[in-house]
Amino acid sequence: MNQYIVIFDGNCNLCTTLVQLLEKLDQGQKFRYISMQDETVLQQLGITSQDCELGMILIDANTPNRRWQGTAAAEEIGRLLPMGEIFVNAYRSLPGLKWMGDRTYEQIRDNRYTLFGKRDTTYKTVYAADCGCASGGVGKEN
Repeated sequence: MNQYIVIFDGNCNLCTTLVQLLEKLDQGQKFRYISMQDETVLQQLGITSQDCELGMILIDANTPNRRWQGTAAAEEIGRLLPMGEIFVNAYRSLPGLKWMGDRTYEQIRDNRYTLFGKRDTTYKTVYAADCGCASGGVGKEN
């Protein structure tokens, strides 16, 4: 089964709430997580803090060069969930909705702490991705 790595802002209340929801739905079956604050692991993946400023990142752990970011990452996560592809396809097919979704995502991304608050501590997921970069793999369970 494909494993995916979700890179999220572990200090953002909205981001961590959505990751917690995804954890409950998926229970580590498809998704593993790395917070944007884990610079050591991100560096091993070739991801910079500047990359993270553009929004969440989804990485196909089996093909690490296959990546999505921002709304593309959100759409791909949605598509991978049970019955999600139906909703993502409908969202993409309605004229103007994708454009509006992209703009809304950018506004929330750029103002997330103001809108939803900032956590005092970085969220630690129970489904953390183990980079395993030394062995060439990513996303394998510890």
